[in-house]
Amino acid sequence: MQQTMLTVRPEEARRLETTYRVVRRSVDARQRDIKINLTLLADDNGNFVPREAPVPLYEAPQFVDVTGKDVPQAYIIGAGPAGLFAALTLLEHGIKPIVFERGKPVSERKKDIALLNRNIAFNPESNYCFGEGGAGTFSDGKLFSRSKKRGNMQRVMELFHHFGASDTVLYETHAHIGSDKLPRIIQNMRECILAHGGEIHFNTCIDLSRFDFKRNGLSTILAIGHSAHDTYRLLDSLGVSMEAKGFAMGVRAEHPQELINQIFYHNASPQEIELLGNASYSLVTQVNGHGVYSFCMCPGGHIVPAGSCEDGCVVNGMSASHRNSPFANSGMVVELHPGGQPMQALDFQEDYERLAKQHGGAGLQAPAQRMKDFVEGKHSATLPDCSYLPGIVSSRMDEWLPEPVRSCLKQGFRDFDRKYRGFLTNEAVIVGVESRSSSPVRIVRDSETMQSVSHPWIYPCGEGAGYAGGITSSALDGINAALKIAENYGK
Repeated sequence: MQQTMLTVRPEEARRLETTYRVVRRSVDARQRDIKINLTLLADDNGNFVPREAPVPLYEAPQFVDVTGKDVPQAYIIGAGPAGLFAALTLLEHGIKPIVFERGKPVSERKKDIALLNRNIAFNPESNYCFGEGGAGTFSDGKLFSRSKKRGNMQRVMELFHHFGASDTVLYETHAHIGSDKLPRIIQNMRECILAHGGEIHFNTCIDLSRFDFKRNGLSTILAIGHSAHDTYRLLDSLGVSMEAKGFAMGVRAEHPQELINQIFYHNASPQEIELLGNASYSLVTQVNGHGVYSFCMCPGGHIVPAGSCEDGCVVNGMSASHRNSPFANSGMVVELHPGGQPMQALDFQEDYERLAKQHGGAGLQAPAQRMKDFVEGKHSATLPDCSYLPGIVSSRMDEWLPEPVRSCLKQGFRDFDRKYRGFLTNEAVIVGVESRSSSPVRIVRDSETMQSVSHPWIYPCGEGAGYAGGITSSALDGINAALKIAENYGK
């Protein structure tokens, strides 16, 4: 087999995609004449392979049934992407995973999130941050990573496909599952783990101060997620080596999707947009030594309440698989390097979230301001329609957002508008605050063994350990940690 790359117009790309086996697909919208880059699978004679040809897409995973067997075991704390992919990888090597998750299974978690979106109730252990599948389950399911981590990122996509994701995750440059479909895929992973003899314990928050990892003799993967601040503080008190790291904070910006389509698709026709799908963007600039950039852009999406504590206000974005809401939102964040002690970085993040809560409304109502008003230092007498279900209230975010977030965002919006005219507009609204884009602390580990430098029976991984930033890089980090444990058991 061989691969052939073509650059074609959207209508031709649609025909080829539905006819032949696609290996890679990306949109090139840099010019008015938008093109699609397609890589197709061809046979040795150069003929394109039909879409339905019986050619294996990849080597299917082979899980070992460890039920009732005397096999090595490993603990996993956290059932997010790092924890679940670690568990699956352990089973591939005949090691029994025992998973502990503080939150609920996805089916029960859905009910708590419904109450959250309606501003009725907040469950600190079951929300957009905590529960089966982690923070990514109900916050979009984008499978894109800028990470250059070692490992087979394509294998992550293959496992998602194996458990129910569509073929597009195997070839889209910016693959997306959607918050409506990802829960079922996560449930399929759980059922596979249980069917092969693994254990998963929900509603179980391990008290690490009473859990003697070393005496127990089992390797333990820590995949706690970026919002487990209480666990960070407990690990710090137990002497686990940690350090502050750079992270980013800002706001979530929302435009009408129609406007984003006009700006980034160069006023493409409705027929072209139907073929291309709603436009997305990735923006970056530098302001006074700070990176200012878009994060987790959600075309046709919604803004959601994504905090883990009742005394703070945190927002994030998500899209369903069809990405067909009338809104486009993205995190707009400023890179920060506060330094100091690790717990000080957590304090800074939490202070920022409490400040947003003070300037919000009842319950989970979030502070908001029209984008141009924010840049020009004006009160927004009215606010546009917004996808954030708990509701938004007008607030002078230009006055209370801390430096350098405030000034860098103002200049960043100006920079983005110079390149993409119409981006800085009062049709757009900014909602506060976007503070959980990554962990502000890192659990220090050995670069080769992936073991904690202070507690070598612990394998910190994923976003919560400070070594990943999103679903795919977290999943890959979990795979790598499990492979290290399998290697050590082999020795």
